[in-house]
Amino acid sequence: MYELTLSLKQGDKVPLYEQIYGYIREEIRKGRLSSGERLPSTRALSAHLDVSRSTVELAYEQLRSEGYLEARPCRGYYVSQIEGLYQLHPQKREEKSEESGAGQEFLYDFTPNGVDLNSFPYNVWRKLSRECLVEDRAELFRLGCPQGEPGLRNAISSYLHQARGVECSPEQVIVGAGNDYLMMLLCAVIGTGHKVALENPTYQQAYRLFANLSCEVCTVDMDGSGMCTEKLEESGADIAFVMPSHHYPLGTVMPIRRRMELLRWAQKEGRYIIEDDYDSEFRYKGKPIPALQGYDRNGKVIYIGTFSKSIAPAIRMSYLVLPEGLYEQYKTRCGFISSTVSKVDQMILQKFIEDGYYERHLNKMRALYRSRHDTLLAQLKAAGRDFRISGEHAGVHLLVHFRDGRGEEELIRLAAEKGVRVYGLSGYYTEGAQKGDETVILLGYANMNEEKIKEAVRLLMEAWQED
Repeated sequence: MYELTLSLKQGDKVPLYEQIYGYIREEIRKGRLSSGERLPSTRALSAHLDVSRSTVELAYEQLRSEGYLEARPCRGYYVSQIEGLYQLHPQKREEKSEESGAGQEFLYDFTPNGVDLNSFPYNVWRKLSRECLVEDRAELFRLGCPQGEPGLRNAISSYLHQARGVECSPEQVIVGAGNDYLMMLLCAVIGTGHKVALENPTYQQAYRLFANLSCEVCTVDMDGSGMCTEKLEESGADIAFVMPSHHYPLGTVMPIRRRMELLRWAQKEGRYIIEDDYDSEFRYKGKPIPALQGYDRNGKVIYIGTFSKSIAPAIRMSYLVLPEGLYEQYKTRCGFISSTVSKVDQMILQKFIEDGYYERHLNKMRALYRSRHDTLLAQLKAAGRDFRISGEHAGVHLLVHFRDGRGEEELIRLAAEKGVRVYGLSGYYTEGAQKGDETVILLGYANMNEEKIKEAVRLLMEAWQED
């Protein structure tokens, strides 16, 4: 081996020694440099590539430490025998159709599931993490309470009472790694053989979960107030899964009258309501309506909430509040199942809530999302186009309704051609066709600042401009 010819990128984010290391490693993996072959000396290669000798030495030493090279005294570096060396091979990505927009690069993405991660309180989270681990405390790494640590459950119950009007004791709170896990746990508590009714259009993840957990599922149509109780009665369901604070995806906020109707429906023996308090933290019009659970006097509402939307999805911490009767069943049937959230993470979140950081973070995010909400709404209204807007009073997305005869796929395609990704409502219907003659597009605004929203709306209006 006399020389290695590779093109180094000066000023690149990847250091020069890593570029050399990566090139040689791939040459060895692909068999272009065979076992036992001698590499150029560090002096010769540094002169050939016009880099410092220490740069080449760093690359060679990294390759040697990983087993790709071996150093022979007074002779130089040689390619090692690498049969049996463990290697990670990147999987080939499946080709996806252009129609779905998968694989396409978008300038702007109006995802309704967005969260502004740039506003995550990194410094505070690091500070609390250090405080939790400042002392050697072996108990932090032992299995804790299956329901979640008492301190965190107490902090959650206090927050829920003050912010959402939820009536519960810390003993009724169960902490788990996400809503999916808690709903699976709930099915183990209440048993199989139930028929679960969800709103139509529906939260698809919950629908799929119940359907795969030996529950019969159905959907019940909605009106302007939420799930229709008459149709719920006709469905024969004994469990109703609802999102009264902010329905996803329609954005409906259930008024107090409909909430009372639901509670009356649930009075019959064996019936329960699962209240998913989705997006309850973000409201832009009127006073917040307390959680449905707070009006329940008969132990019929099972309350579920999460920190994924208000803090970050990767926190993976949700909570379930069981009525006292079901809590006894939980202790009997599932009390032996270990907690799915580490004690360290629970302690960090407990401090985050108790020390007032969560309240301050929520206030900051409310102001941030309100500004983006107002900007998007103003830009859409200023466009003066023939569409109607709904779902704008809460959450982090709104809906745009068209009655000009154009279909959902066409509107999504036209937006994509301008580099803007939007989402249709039809995918949230599970039974029957979408009602009415409107085409509905969802626009989320959590992950775009005001300037990006303005530019994205301008492009949308160009895309949707009719000839």
